[in-house]
Amino acid sequence: MFKVDKAVLTNIEDLLGYHARIRSFVLRRLEEFRETWDKGDEAVFEELVFCILTAGASALMGLKGVEALRPVLWTATVDEIAERIRFHLYPLARAQYIAAAREIVRNEMGGRLKTWIENWHGHNTRRDACVQKFKGIGYKEASHFLRNIGFRGYAILDKHILRSLLSFGVIESDRPPSTRNRYLAIEQRYIDFAKNVGIDPDELDLTLWASRTGMIVK
Repeated sequence: MFKVDKAVLTNIEDLLGYHARIRSFVLRRLEEFRETWDKGDEAVFEELVFCILTAGASALMGLKGVEALRPVLWTATVDEIAERIRFHLYPLARAQYIAAAREIVRNEMGGRLKTWIENWHGHNTRRDACVQKFKGIGYKEASHFLRNIGFRGYAILDKHILRSLLSFGVIESDRPPSTRNRYLAIEQRYIDFAKNVGIDPDELDLTLWASRTGMIVK
């Protein structure tokens, strides 16, 4: 995690200047995401667990949860998982989702989560497959998961990004999209906005997030 200064971005000039100031940290984080894929199936699964824990909570809670579970991630029962993440807003539900995902990876995929992901070709097809396969993962967290293991070009429409898009007039409401079609429509607006301001979409995500939180997490 990199700590940076927060910034109130009131116009495109502010955004470009802020992006330039923190870009070296943004690029380092994006490279770390790519390296996660190279570390193998267990590292990729751990990232999936992080995203399950982050959904409906926060990235910091997700990080704390992964740290608590890492030693027993492949062996703990649902109750044991829930006990280790008792600080979470939804410990039992998240424990059930994690255990279910673990059984899918272990029994259906033979532990080869990377191979399963690689077999889905196409930006949207790959994300759809993740949403359909794993409970507790919607379009935001499926996008988050894929970005965090090195796949580029997904919009992670959390509250910080939506509020930023609203402030720049890209969208009319910061209400989270509740359907696939709505998610894709806002994602396209996000991609178009990134293109118009001349910032890579993945860099833009971390830049906007950092401006509101003072952190570059994941």
